[in-house]
Amino acid sequence: MLGHMSARPPTIRERRLAGELRRLRETTTPLNLEEAAERLGWSKTKLSRIENAIRRVTSAEVQEMLALYGLSGPRCDALVDFCKTSRQRGWWDTYEASLPTDYATYMGLEAEAEWLNSYTMGLVHGLMQTDDYTFHVVKSILMRFAPVSEVERRVAARMARQRAWLEREEPARLWTVLDEMALKRVIGDPEVMRAQYRRIIELADLPNVMLQIMPFGAGGHPGVVGSFAILGFPERFTPDVVYVENMTSALYIEEEREVHTYALAFEQMAAMALSPRESLAMIEQLAGQ
Repeated sequence: MLGHMSARPPTIRERRLAGELRRLRETTTPLNLEEAAERLGWSKTKLSRIENAIRRVTSAEVQEMLALYGLSGPRCDALVDFCKTSRQRGWWDTYEASLPTDYATYMGLEAEAEWLNSYTMGLVHGLMQTDDYTFHVVKSILMRFAPVSEVERRVAARMARQRAWLEREEPARLWTVLDEMALKRVIGDPEVMRAQYRRIIELADLPNVMLQIMPFGAGGHPGVVGSFAILGFPERFTPDVVYVENMTSALYIEEEREVHTYALAFEQMAAMALSPRESLAMIEQLAGQ
């Protein structure tokens, strides 16, 4: 029994697997936690700990669960294979499709996060983007040579991501530091930017949003090397995760010492940035131009 207990925090893949197993039980069967555990011949505690990524699950146990939930074929095989690699950490697979694996993974983590602290250097934070702004970002930067249909699917995914955040019973707390360049860089045209400024002002008024601007005059700071996000989760045994994205892939940082370094960097940057009131005044000025 002890061999199955998690001696260290779960990896992102283990969280994803646990979340998918829980989702499958809830959406494909009428079984509650206790009923499913009884059908499997397990205790309610065991199944609960598996679904919350507190207990490591074996591929054989995954097969038992999926059989109960009526899942078979390629999708079942894929989840069993995923279980075998669920303890992996570090770089994830590079992405090629319009909804890359890294982005889908991040959306899943973001949807479960209790809070997000982020620094965005070149663009407005994804949760704050308007659909027009997102379209021009995806079309001109992320998917420059992709068909319009793929671009539109990516935009739709980002808008769904925003709705999921805003419509949660308790939306994740967002504390974002935007570099001044993200506001001054014209994406699309001036009208697109004015609408984007208004959207930021609207969201900044929410009780779960803290917005600060890192002005050009602040000089050097830890964020000049690139954007990053720190995600915190409500589960007691779930560690904070740092997400760093580049052009072709993404890095998930889970080691406590490295996450702590990013947390200290964010605190330093928040102290160097404009206050929320000063930041809002800057954006209001830009919106009026």
